[in-house]
Parts: sequence; C-alpha cells; structure tokens
Amino acid sequence: MRTTKSVAAPAKKKMAFFERYLSIWVALGIIGGILIGEVAGDSIQVLSDLNLFGINLPVAILVWLMIYPMMVQIDFDSVKNLGEFKKGLALTLIVNWVIKPFSMAFFAWIFFDNLYSAWITPADAEQYIAGAILLGAAPCTAMVFVWSYLTDGNPAYTLVQVSINDLLILILFIPIVGLLLGVSGIEIPYNTLFTSVALFVVIPLIAGYISNKVLIKKHGETWFKEVFLPKLKPFSIIALLSTLVLLFAFQGKTILANPMVILLIAVPLTIQTYFIFFLSWFAGKKANLSHELLAPSTMIGASNFFELAVAVAIALFGLNSGAALTTVVGVLTEVPVMLSLVYLANKWRK
Repeated sequence: MRTTKSVAAPAKKKMAFFERYLSIWVALGIIGGILIGEVAGDSIQVLSDLNLFGINLPVAILVWLMIYPMMVQIDFDSVKNLGEFKKGLALTLIVNWVIKPFSMAFFAWIFFDNLYSAWITPADAEQYIAGAILLGAAPCTAMVFVWSYLTDGNPAYTLVQVSINDLLILILFIPIVGLLLGVSGIEIPYNTLFTSVALFVVIPLIAGYISNKVLIKKHGETWFKEVFLPKLKPFSIIALLSTLVLLFAFQGKTILANPMVILLIAVPLTIQTYFIFFLSWFAGKKANLSHELLAPSTMIGASNFFELAVAVAIALFGLNSGAALTTVVGVLTEVPVMLSLVYLANKWRK
C-alpha cells in the first residue's frame, strides 16, 4: 500500500508583540501623557528647561536609548556587497533622497497651508509643515527589517540599503532639511540642527559600529543576535514610550483644545506614505526588480526614521511644538498603514 507524506504548510510570518501593537502603545502614551500634564500643571515645565547647547537633556537620553539599539545592529561592512544590488539601490536612493523629502513637503504645504486654513492658524501650519519635513528627510532604519521580513525581502539587500541610507543621512539630512525649511519660510537654527545630527546620528552610529564589532568578535554572532539584542530591545521600547508620554504631557492642552488636530495631521502623512509606496512599486516593476528586492525598496521609502525626526523636532522647536506633535503622529499612523502595504506587496507578488 502506497503512503503519501504530508507536507507541513510554511508558518505564517508574524510581527513581534510590541511592533504589532505599536499604534496602541502610542495611543496609550498620548492618553497617559495628557493625564500627567493635567495633574502636574506648570511644574512639568522644569523638564522642558533642562537644556544643553539647545538640546533637551531628558529627551536626549531617551532618544539615545531608542537609537543606539538600532545602530548596533547595522553591519557597515555589508556596503561592500552593494554591487550585487545595483538596480534596487538605485530605486531606493532616488526615491528616498530625490523624491520623498520634496513630496512630503508638497503634501504638507497643500494641506496645512491651504486645505486646512479654515481650521488651523498660519503659525500652527508652519510647525506642522516643519514636522512633516523632518519625517520626510529621514528614511526608515529599524522597522524596515520587520517590513522586509513580512514581505519575504532579501535580508542581505535590506541590510545593505539600510546601511547606505544611514550613511547618507550624515551627508544629506541637514542640507535637505535646511533647504525645505528655508523654502517654507521657517527660521533654521543651524547650530541646533548640526548638534542634533551629531548627537542623535553620528555618535550612536559610531558607538553602534564599534559595539557591533567588539561584541561579535568577543562572543560570536549567535550570542550577539540571540542574547545581546533581545536584552537591549526593552530599553528602546521603554525609551520610545517615555518620550511619547513626556511629549504629550506638554501637548495635552493643545490636543484637548482641538482634538481633531491629530486626525488633520495624519491625513497628509498617510497620503504621502501610499504615494511613495505606489511610486516605488511601479517604478521597480518597470525596472524588472525581483520581489525580494522590490519589497524592501518600497518599504524603506514608505516608512520613516521617526525616532530621529522626533528628536530633531524637539531639539529645534521644543517639546510643546506642533513640529514635535507631527512627528509623533507619524509614529501613530505608521504601523497600520505599513501593514496594509505589506498586505498589498504580498498580494501583488502573486
């Protein structure tokens, strides 16, 4: 009698618990922050005044705890493999640095300066535009690994594109932000901008690179990935949520006075995300990119390095600024929107 072997279906890929419910944690952070702000009243202003060279110290510590765990994962030696992925890298670099920052500024100008003129003041519009510009100039660093995994992207290519984009942030972030803020008529405190990039990108990048090399050499890659990184991750999560609570403790009065402001901000950010995804996807299809390169190329442009955007917004404009609020709304909308794009990418693959 002939028997047939049953073949187990491949396990369905899932996001980690925290990433899957990120929007819920952000929403709880908003509520918690507003309640703390109401209870603390003006006494919370003490935290806002703890500045050094224009940088808020509590936020600087929290952002460092957010960004370092991302930077320590990046292996910049992978850049030597960029020749294998020329087409995919060409797509992601053009989208991230030639198109995305300017399309974000355009959508922000259309909505905040024009369509919303009956509901928000010109001063608020200027702040929201500034926050959108900071989001648009910072391509994703950490979450793109999640989106790539969920869409069966090539892990080696994902690492290469993230490494190159992180290096380009060092060169292009300041001039692009300066140009777009200047065109929008927003005063640019360049000293604070340079200090922010040095503190929140350059130093964690160097520290992460050195830590990566030293720890892998001493303990091995398996220990690094399976022991060290999981232990480090909670610090990043706690720091992100603490930053959100602190920010909304200062933003509470603004939101309670105009609860629709979060929805108003979310609309252009969401449109921008879908625009960049569709543009990247169909351009990549035209270039005959394989799915394993196309998926991560579209995901990195659609999502943002929101940790950097939040940090720089707070440094440039303050904890209670509309710019900082905009960057946090970017965190709130990212996961549900990106999950819908993961669904599309997997569906269109077939």
